[in-house]
Amino acid sequence: MASVHLDGLKKVYPNGFEAVHEASFEVADREFLVLVGPSGCGKSTLLRMIAGLEEITAGTLRIDDRVVNDVPPKDRDIAMVFQNYALYPHMDVFSNMAMGLRIRKMPKDEIRQRVHDAAALLGITELLDRRPAHLSGGQRQRVAVGRAIVRRPKVFLFDEPLSNLDAKMRVEMRTEISRLHRRLNATMIYVTHDQTEAMTMGDRIVVLEAGRVQQIASPLELYDHPANRFVAGFLGSPAMNFWPVHLQDGSLVVGSRQWTLEGELSSVARDALAAPCVLGVRPEDLHLGAGGEMALPSLRARAAVELENVEPLGSETYVYWHEDEVLSVARVRPELRVEVGETVELVADLGRAHLFDAATGAVLCNGMEVMGCI
Repeated sequence: MASVHLDGLKKVYPNGFEAVHEASFEVADREFLVLVGPSGCGKSTLLRMIAGLEEITAGTLRIDDRVVNDVPPKDRDIAMVFQNYALYPHMDVFSNMAMGLRIRKMPKDEIRQRVHDAAALLGITELLDRRPAHLSGGQRQRVAVGRAIVRRPKVFLFDEPLSNLDAKMRVEMRTEISRLHRRLNATMIYVTHDQTEAMTMGDRIVVLEAGRVQQIASPLELYDHPANRFVAGFLGSPAMNFWPVHLQDGSLVVGSRQWTLEGELSSVARDALAAPCVLGVRPEDLHLGAGGEMALPSLRARAAVELENVEPLGSETYVYWHEDEVLSVARVRPELRVEVGETVELVADLGRAHLFDAATGAVLCNGMEVMGCI
């Protein structure tokens, strides 16, 4: 396998649109790296630059110690799995998987062995004589992955490979691809807009927005210590609540509502709250007060709110209300019965809350307890 090094990689189209702005990071040998971000953030463009399908405007791309900026895709020793599978409809599964090896004029016996080995690994041996039209979406995706595996490349590239599958099949296939990564011990770069895929599959995640790298870290590091408001809001479902806030007379003031503080704020949090900033609280860090939850956090803020919607989901319940004209959500235990229109006390766990600069969105504080801030 191989490592991949990006040094100031940039893509500017002839009309002047800058799709990728000086991306710099390294994909370690045998690492599973995920590129994630909203549509149009440049993640697929960046992947296609690595593959050689998009010309690099500036910067240096190396696979191992070899600069490959001007190396044709076929000579980069990479294999790519596309969103639309890109299977030949007139060929059976065996021929689809073998095509790349035949083009390289590999001996027939070796081709047969590689295809059968990959088919056994993916559990599609009985499908080798079928054509793509006779396969399910998940089976077609396995064939596309198998076509990449037989080449035994240095680097595997995946461009939103699960987006055409239904929810149940997406869960199965992301588990399958993670298992393949462990068995093949391969270097993989995976593009998705789905933050659940990114969190569950990646060793590390590169978060992109508007062509710029926002943060690179492990899934839990991104979740617990986001570098800015964009990263904090993009990862997590339901998304983090964001409220403009300031400290006044020992209370957190959000619009016209005061949240009563209980516990000791860190000095960093107090300094940040001296000026207008944005408080970020994840739905799971908001609890029903008055004995509604088992154990309340040591640093907390309380407020009474009127519920505008309740969504019981079986394993959990989402409750909604407006906070300073912002629709907000809390995730609470399903056995806590509440109704629309009911006024309840909510308790925010400030030890897990975040403060962001109101102007730039940069993080000021991850966790507001003493010793809790960055």
